[in-house]
Amino acid sequence: MNEKVNDQEILLVTEKDSNDLKAVTGINEGGAPKTTQPTKENEPDFLKIDKNSDALENFFKNFLNQYKDPTHFQFFKLPLDSFDSILPVLKEMLNDPESPSNKEQIDEYRVLPEAFSPKQYKALDESRINWDQLAQLGITKEKLEKSGSLEPMLNWQKSPVLVTIKTEALGESVYSDARLSFREDSEGNLKLRIHNIRNAPELNYPFMGATFTQEDKDNLRQTGNAGRLIEIEPKEGMKMQAFVSVDKLTNELVALRADKIKIPDEYKSVKLNDEQKKDLAEGKGVFLENMKSKKDTLFSATIQINADRRGLEVLFNNNPKQSQSQSQLERQREAPKTFRKKELTEDQHTSLNEGKTIYVSGLTDRNGKNYNGYITWKPEDGKTDFMFPGDYKKALEQGLVKPDDRHKVQVAVNSEGSINEATKKVKEPLEQGQTTPTEKQKEKQENKQEQDDSQQQSREVRR
Repeated sequence: MNEKVNDQEILLVTEKDSNDLKAVTGINEGGAPKTTQPTKENEPDFLKIDKNSDALENFFKNFLNQYKDPTHFQFFKLPLDSFDSILPVLKEMLNDPESPSNKEQIDEYRVLPEAFSPKQYKALDESRINWDQLAQLGITKEKLEKSGSLEPMLNWQKSPVLVTIKTEALGESVYSDARLSFREDSEGNLKLRIHNIRNAPELNYPFMGATFTQEDKDNLRQTGNAGRLIEIEPKEGMKMQAFVSVDKLTNELVALRADKIKIPDEYKSVKLNDEQKKDLAEGKGVFLENMKSKKDTLFSATIQINADRRGLEVLFNNNPKQSQSQSQLERQREAPKTFRKKELTEDQHTSLNEGKTIYVSGLTDRNGKNYNGYITWKPEDGKTDFMFPGDYKKALEQGLVKPDDRHKVQVAVNSEGSINEATKKVKEPLEQGQTTPTEKQKEKQENKQEQDDSQQQSREVRR
């Protein structure tokens, strides 16, 4: 490829094993180059390549994405100010391209399309994973396989679901949920990256050098996508246009280079027109009617590029009819408000919907005997799992359940045997969410204390 720097260059193309060179003017709908005769008269139509322009890179990315047989063409790049003098010489050399002297000259002007293809990532070699190190966080191969996370992570993606991890703080085990991925550091060492859950996306601070407008913030909160291309600068001097979205599981902001996305000609059996493809490429949402689902049913909704998913997603809530059906589906997946005829509190119901395991007391078996235990809501199965305290303790140690942080004291007293100053003298079980004694419990506690003090004084008198 010619390394000489010119103010402007043009792109020439010929079919394989031919010397019929033509000037490239653009790219047609099927991905093949649009051409014209390389004459001075046609110069205004040429595809001009400035030294600081992305025109060449954009042309070949579109060409590689759309044309089925890229090897059918040969491309060459010539300086615009001298192309008419070089052109006949190049044509002559193409008559005998294997001649060593000709080949050397031809290669100076040759442009290889594959040089512009996106980097192809090879799947991660599992042997590089330090499973002993991951085990310290409560992560095992079996756990990742069971959650369907291992295969995506081996392909450099984030785990599709939240994974419970265990960390140590002040001698205590702390459990939290996060998405996981593998990344290489600057020295090529494989590292586990933990994508922690945030209360909300951080929109009031610069993100990769970009500051969000109020409209950006509104879009990110409502749809999860910025709604436009945003210029980011992940490294100093490395500016690029990118789609920006919110990871809906963790509230982490995610950016994806715009040139990494190819807008398809068709989506869910609906052919996209040029305007729709342009809008999608700019990060906007596009409403489509009569899309076909996997069950061959028709539906209408807004589609938009999502940086976290690295492709198009369907936004049902942008269509009133779909919004209603989506809300019904979400209600169907909500945790029940009662369990075995025991009405749950609002906090308990909220915790279940968040995937936490809650403590429930005052349950009654068939024989009328009271018992207590822990329940977890499984929305994917539409059912509630029950565990007795002993089973819960084992599951907690193995990182298989997410404890209910709203009621840490109550859980500690009833299941883990822990006590605190406020509850250490309360003999009866605490109710869900209770962290201090009730007035009745306080009264019993005080009476018991007075009785104990009286007995102690009597023993001292007898001595």
